[in-house]
Order: sequence, then structure tokens, then C-alpha cells
Amino acid sequence: MWQRVPRRQDARVNAIITGLYISPPEVLALLGALALVVARWLPPAVRPHVTIAAGAVFVLSVIVLSVVGIRWQMLPVLAGAAFASPFAVAPLLRRRTGRPAWRARWWLALPGSVTCVGLIATGPAAAWAFPVPVFPETSGRFAVGSRVVQWTDPRRPESFTADPHDRRTVVVQLWYPARMSPAGARRAQYLGRTNQEARTVSDALAGQVGLPGFLVDGVPRAHTHSVFDAPVAGGGGRFPVVLFSPGSGGVRTQNTAWAEELASHGYVVAALDHPYDSAAVVLTDGRTIHTRTDSTGDRDTDDKLAAAWTAVRTADLRFVLTQLDRLDRGDISGPLTGRLDTGRVAVTGHSMGGAAALQAARQDRRFDAVIDLDGYPHGPASPSLHQPTLALTQAITPGTDPHYLPRLTEALKRNTATSYRLTIPGAAHLTFMDAPLYLPPVPSIIGSLGRTKSPHVVAATTLAFLDTALRHGSGDAAAALAAYGDLSVYPGDNTR
Repeated sequence: MWQRVPRRQDARVNAIITGLYISPPEVLALLGALALVVARWLPPAVRPHVTIAAGAVFVLSVIVLSVVGIRWQMLPVLAGAAFASPFAVAPLLRRRTGRPAWRARWWLALPGSVTCVGLIATGPAAAWAFPVPVFPETSGRFAVGSRVVQWTDPRRPESFTADPHDRRTVVVQLWYPARMSPAGARRAQYLGRTNQEARTVSDALAGQVGLPGFLVDGVPRAHTHSVFDAPVAGGGGRFPVVLFSPGSGGVRTQNTAWAEELASHGYVVAALDHPYDSAAVVLTDGRTIHTRTDSTGDRDTDDKLAAAWTAVRTADLRFVLTQLDRLDRGDISGPLTGRLDTGRVAVTGHSMGGAAALQAARQDRRFDAVIDLDGYPHGPASPSLHQPTLALTQAITPGTDPHYLPRLTEALKRNTATSYRLTIPGAAHLTFMDAPLYLPPVPSIIGSLGRTKSPHVVAATTLAFLDTALRHGSGDAAAALAAYGDLSVYPGDNTR
């Protein structure tokens, strides 16, 4: 039974001013600070009233921000207000004591006022560049639930440690079609089950690219549209399953906007953390496992390492599919028992995760479809694929690895099923994850599609493919995909 999801009217408080990504208390602090600077230039009759009102608004908003947490982006605003306050308040105090008010001449006051305005303007500019992510509204008919599970493979030793008794453990986050939660239900935090986990993961991700953690401190503050442990949608039907492997150093939550959109359309998405590969994996016993997959800078050595790491991810994906099958049968207890259609499964991934998805499909025919989100095909090119495959790639430039397209094209041409390669103009490598929602909108980093269009394009193209591959939809997948970029279709050869 389909369950229509009413659209939220608040559309996220942190995005009250479109494009600036600042909250109402931050807006009030900004306006109060500006008014304190401007008050000096107003006519004497209104100057005291504006100063008192601006000061009250600013102080109250700062008190609120102190309670909820002051972001670093607001520090220039506070500095500008602090610099302007003595010059705005001093005349009022002198007037109350009966002394004549003193004002600096305009040519002395102007540089200070310009400096203050410049500091204050830095705040919204920084908030725009490094915002609290605002996740797009889902367009499907289901609400979205989420839960996190941890599974250990008793038959597979952990290859990243020397302990012979250590067994491979993976952490998996599930997004699934859910019943509508009560009004006011707390939405899942981004990057983790708790605030501490979210900050641990955020700091690890920032450290991987050499950024100080405070620059992206808005990321762990974000909340998504799903609700942890929400009841599964009614109706008793089974949902197709989509497994997801993140990029090198990536984490299970890095494609949350995409996962929520798919779940709202009736899919169950299972995204993996790969311990010792993902930037940080927080286990249920409280331990945090950080990445150990460092590149050497030597092309041949790094290719061999990437192939080995891809093989570990491939085994993780196959193991998780086995666990999901056990969950559906009831061998593992959980609310999704009897609701997973493990006869209709897609394996997907971004970057190195895309390479793992290709390898998993080659090795395991339980996977019925493959999606590679701009992933270089590491590892062996054989055997041939036998599943419908979609490869989304960034815009190809002179700086693109010259081996990328030939290897990817070879894999798609050898597929016995129909394959699609869609190159999306304006896309960059990070376009295919949540990065456009919280990184500076610099085309070389996140592409030129923008914060709104990037997640829409990735979700729309993958949904068009999945509906055809797993649900045998009547729509024309090629026509739907071609609307988003340069499409190549490889019809496959079923005689092989």
C-alpha cells in the first residue's frame, strides 16, 4: 500500500534564507550587528532608539546561539558588532550622565564602519561556502526510516590486522520505506547515530582532505529526512534491495540524499562502512576504526593496492547480501523480516565503491543490476558482466585519467546484458555524493550543477535505471537517461 508523504512546510529552519544557509538566531544576530554599525550614521532623533533596539536584538540572539552552539561562521559577525558597540553605546551613556555626546568626524568614523561591515559580511559568506547541509525533500510516496546494524563474518579473517582471531566486521545503514512518523519525530542525524559519532566521522573526513575540522563543523549538525527505527511501511509487500559501497575513505552516509530518495520510491538501500578503509567507523562497542588505506604515489603499486582493497569491499558486499537474505527469512531478527525482495537486488558504489560493485556483480549472480557512480574499474576485467549496468561519469576533461574510459568501456562492451554509460555535463567526481550540499560551490570540486540540481540528477538517473532493471518498468530507460547528458548504449551479447 502506497503511503503519501505530506511535504514539510518548514523546509528546514537552517535554510530560512535561501542560499545563505543561516538559522533565524543567526539572521537576528547579523541584522542586530549591522544596525549597530549603521546607527552612527542616522539622524540624532532616531539614533538612540535604533541603537537600543539593535543592541537588544543582538544580545538576545547571541544568548540563544550560545545555548544551541555558535558556528565559526558567526565569529566575524560577533567581532564586527563588538568593535562597533562602544562607538554606538558610548553616546547614549554620555547623554544619560548629562555630558554632551561626542561623535568622531565622518572621515574618522568611515574606515571603522567599513571594517565592521566587512567583518559582518564575512559571516554569511562563510555560511554560504560551508553550510549546514539541507537535504532535498524526497519525491516518492513513502516516508523514510533508517536503522544501523553491525555484522561479523565468522568465516573471514580481518586482513587489515595481524590478530588471527579477528574476523571481518561491517557496519551497515539501512534506509527503507516507512510509515509516517508522528509530528515532531526527531529526524536522523547526518553522519552518525549520535552527535559524538557524527563529529568523529566529520573530523575524520575533513582530515583526509587536509581540512581543519572546524571548517565543516556544520555537517554533523545536520539532520536528514529519515527517522531512526520508524515502523516499516504497511501493506506487506516486498521491496527491491540496493547495496551501496562508498568511495575510498568514504563512509556509509556519504550518499544519504540519494538513499532517502530511493527509499521514498519503495527501495531498501543498504550502505556499508568498510572498516580500515572508511575514514572512521564507530563500532557498537564504542571503538573507532580509522582508515589504513594510504596511497604511495607510485602508479603501479597503487593500482595493486586499489585492486586488493576493492577485493575486500567486494567480499563485504557479498557478505551483506547474504545477511540481508537471512534477515528476510527471519534467521536474523529485525523489522524488515519478510519485506526484502532479495530476488531483485542492485549493487552500487561511488568511486572505488563503483569498482567493488562491478567486481561483486562479476562474482555473484545474485546481483541483478549494477550502478557505477564514477568509479574506475580496479581489479580483473573478467569474467564478463551479465547484469544490466549503468555507469555515470563526470565530465571528461584533459585532466581525466586516460585509462579510465577505455577500461570502463571495455567492461560495458563485454557485458552480455544492456549497459549504459552516461556522462553528465557539469558533473565532477564529488557530484555523485552529498558533497555539493555542504562544500563550497567551486566547479572543480563539486561540479557546476549546484546544490539543488546535483542530488536530483543522480537520483533521477539511477531511479530510471533501477525501475527498468529491477521492476521491469515499461518506460524507455535510454530516453530518460539521455535527457541528462551524453549517453552511450551497449546492447550486450546474450550469446556469450
